[in-house]
Amino acid sequence: MRILITAAGSHGDVAPYTGLGAELRRAGYDVALAAPDAFAPLVRDAGLEFRSLPAGTQGRGGGTGTRELIRNAAAFITELGHGFADAVDAGTDLLLLSTTTAPLGWHLTEATGIPSLGVYLQPTAPTGDFPPVVTGSRSLGPLVNRAAGRFALRMTDRLYAQAVAQVRHRLGLPPASPAETRRRQERANWPVLHGFSTALVPRPSDWRPGLEVVGNWWPHHDVTERLPAELEDFLGAGPRPVLIGFGSMASGDGERLSELAVRALRRAGLRGILQAGSAGLAADGDDVLTIGNVPHALLFPRLAAVVHHAGAGTSAAALRAGVPAVPVPVTADQPFWARRLAALGAATDPIPFRALTEERLADALDRVVRRQVHSRAAATAAHHVAAEDGAARTVETIRQLADG
Repeated sequence: MRILITAAGSHGDVAPYTGLGAELRRAGYDVALAAPDAFAPLVRDAGLEFRSLPAGTQGRGGGTGTRELIRNAAAFITELGHGFADAVDAGTDLLLLSTTTAPLGWHLTEATGIPSLGVYLQPTAPTGDFPPVVTGSRSLGPLVNRAAGRFALRMTDRLYAQAVAQVRHRLGLPPASPAETRRRQERANWPVLHGFSTALVPRPSDWRPGLEVVGNWWPHHDVTERLPAELEDFLGAGPRPVLIGFGSMASGDGERLSELAVRALRRAGLRGILQAGSAGLAADGDDVLTIGNVPHALLFPRLAAVVHHAGAGTSAAALRAGVPAVPVPVTADQPFWARRLAALGAATDPIPFRALTEERLADALDRVVRRQVHSRAAATAAHHVAAEDGAARTVETIRQLADG
């Protein structure tokens, strides 16, 4: 069977599918991963065929205001729609569609007859259990949460309208709105596997059939890979340090954030590692080290705590390592994951990015490192995460689909 996974967005929106794809390949499937060109090395390093999607990697990494976020998302989706159908060849037997690509991929299924399966990193179906993840709002009760979830889907439909029209025209399909197509998929109980832990988000009881939470898909990394020598030396030179990084967020804020982070670390009496990321964090000193990208799976278990933007992947990696966190959400789904970590006790209360100060960060660091309550909760969650195998459950689901 030839499987095509499609994913687009920032690094955290693509990297988990390299691990899923590698597991599918080990199970005997021929796997390609379609993503923006910047991710070609990541995909090929996992042993997967790379297909190009016509989209930049910014996706969700722009501004933090609601209007700017919507404007960036609309431009990104329109760009993604150009030539999206070119990623699928005649030999494809199954499409695995991410949260971002599913509203376009459904039309490929309609045009070609190739079956598809959702592989989502965020919960998008309305539920009374929590508000829509992209709004960043707090829960206001089951009725309001469900209504807000339906409204969020309608807003998503509007964002995809132009791209969907382009794709359907390209495929020779009659006009149909994104809302019509989505409702058709829902009525058919189109299957969606959600790649996050039930420790963070148990499956809502009011979800329709076909929606399942299977556990995380972890980014692929070579089992022979080791941390850089300079980083190993720093880790071994004193007490466990704290990592501070904002992933693909906070571009242009590097100098301010670097100074703030170093002052907070020293105020709390802690050693620190700054991960450059899109912000370009950087600092020098005996008690601080700057690094680039390294596998979370190798570094996180060696840390005292992680200060991060609460992206889905980073939040999951901290839980997997059993290391407590100080979440500093920036935008989109990050406030949702930040509150989920805090509710578990595996993190301090979130510090909104716009409210981040030296004093607040130092106080949070002091609490998360020196009080054991967060460490114990993180360790408990790590046992829960370790018992899940999202990739194996996905392989089993695909086998059942093939048998059917």
